Amino acid sequence: MASKPQVRFAPVFTITPAIARVLMRIEAARQAVLMLPVTPRVLARLRETARLFTTHYSTMIEGNRLTQEQVAQVIGASQHFPGRERDQDEVKGYYAALEDVERLAARGDHLTETAVSKLHALVMGGGRTRVKPTPYRDGQNVIRDSRSNSIVYLPPEAKDVPRLMEHFIAWLNAGKETSEELPVPVKAAIAHYQYATIHPYFDGNGRTARLLTTLILHLGGYGLKGLYALEEYYARNLGEYYAALTIGPSHNYYLGRAEADITGWIAYFIEGMADSFERVREQTRREAKTGTADHSSLLRNLDARQRKVLTLFESSRELTAREIGGLFGYQPRTASELCRRWVEQGFLEVANAAKKSRRYRLAAPYEDMIISR
Repeated sequence: MASKPQVRFAPVFTITPAIARVLMRIEAARQAVLMLPVTPRVLARLRETARLFTTHYSTMIEGNRLTQEQVAQVIGASQHFPGRERDQDEVKGYYAALEDVERLAARGDHLTETAVSKLHALVMGGGRTRVKPTPYRDGQNVIRDSRSNSIVYLPPEAKDVPRLMEHFIAWLNAGKETSEELPVPVKAAIAHYQYATIHPYFDGNGRTARLLTTLILHLGGYGLKGLYALEEYYARNLGEYYAALTIGPSHNYYLGRAEADITGWIAYFIEGMADSFERVREQTRREAKTGTADHSSLLRNLDARQRKVLTLFESSRELTAREIGGLFGYQPRTASELCRRWVEQGFLEVANAAKKSRRYRLAAPYEDMIISR
């Protein structure tokens, strides 16, 4: 069958009254979070937790077998799990790409095909940060049901992918007469669907689609301080996620998938966004109240050295073992051993796992205690 690439990207959808109400929920939660008095240190901790959640759930959707705790260990302490090397590389790659999303959002540039292709390269790079943008696929890919092996989706032919991506990126950067008039959450939903529909690579398309969604939300002012993890909503019911993406009269891209009405997908997406934003609102409200909490029981659990080292963390969120040992006149080896024990006891956490520049921070309860002093 001759291919018919979409010369212009013109998504079909309706913003129904129900969708409008959910958009209002998103806006209310967004404004509430922006106004809450959360300290920079608590914010940094919550943001890192969100990164780890996002990495865990987005890779879990694709079949990654690492638990949430193991993901944190791989990222924070370079922990190795024999037989899980591929899973570890996926986690490292996604986390590296997520950091690149934050850098791109901070710059506020228009999106480019090169930037999106680099995101994909990071996703597939196993944690490497120096990567070249991935070229688009040069052959046909097919998405099959893992149980029945039946075709779930047949993406466009490889020769059409460059043109489709060109028009897709142009739509994302278009002027007020098109995409910029859309509510940002709706624009992000459409982008997720369209990228997954084009399926420009043999592998890693789902993860890259979710990262691109996050980037669009950040660029549009819906970054919510980096505290949410939309992927958790998808992962809680994968069946609903895939069903919402499977739209149109045929699994073949050229037989109606590209022109399908995606109102149902948009409704699903923004409901997940509202759910995630409202969770963040409640979490930040709880954190904002901890500033006046009674920490006397925590202090009673600390020995004399731990109480003394708290004074160092009042002026620096992260410290090396040498800096901590210097407070007591310890040699480097003794200081490193002390920090290792404190990590095991839950007093410290590894902030940077590299041996030559390893740094430590207080575990969350003790950091909150410092912040509220």
